[in-house]
Amino acid sequence: MPEQRRTALVTGSGRNIGRAVALALAADGCNVVVNGSNDRAACEAVATEVSKFGVEPLVAMGDVGIANVAKGIAEAAIGRFGAVDILVNNAAIRPSSGFLDMEEDEWFRVLAVDLQAAFWLGRACLPGMLEKGWGRIVNFAGMNAIHGYSGRAHVSVAKHGAWGLTKSLAKEFGPQGITTNIVSPGPIRSERADSRMAAHIEGMKSRVPVGRLGEAEEVAAIIALLASEAGAFVNGQLLQVNGGAET
Repeated sequence: MPEQRRTALVTGSGRNIGRAVALALAADGCNVVVNGSNDRAACEAVATEVSKFGVEPLVAMGDVGIANVAKGIAEAAIGRFGAVDILVNNAAIRPSSGFLDMEEDEWFRVLAVDLQAAFWLGRACLPGMLEKGWGRIVNFAGMNAIHGYSGRAHVSVAKHGAWGLTKSLAKEFGPQGITTNIVSPGPIRSERADSRMAAHIEGMKSRVPVGRLGEAEEVAAIIALLASEAGAFVNGQLLQVNGGAET
């Protein structure tokens, strides 16, 4: 374990990939800030699991798609731990609407959660990383960003934007010991309230050469690597964790 314990902020970490990332980073000795927008019970349960690794959890509820709320989450983390060393921008929404039928509010809401949150949180957390000369930022793309799925123009735009942000931050802050990468999961088995989406994900197995859905823990393992000392030479990259699915 490092002499000074790292602190990780994982947005959307009450379930699925976010939860798996929180636990993987806790297993590696990081304090973890668990975030969710509304399900406090789920986040508290993850925090309890995090504490079993002998590290300190903090539950910071709030909607990262609202600027002052996102900043408040970062401030709570920094107030408790002094800095955020590892920022994982996992929280996302993926509504489906035809381009001509889409309400403007929905367009801007998706951009806020899927892209602008990374801007707000990055600006809040980077000063502490710069002070230490060490930091890790991990953003999320996804097959929406690569394929440009019909009916999800806003999601594709936001995720392409996150990829652009990743490349820019990697170049700007890499010289200061801060790496920025983006992970693109393929079809991942998950807990979903929307049964139609769950069925859609299950049906995507036929597109995956390894013949199965991925597990959240497999995505988390890649993020844990990127957040570690062993990942220090990986910077500005898009890592696809998709079992070989065509993109």
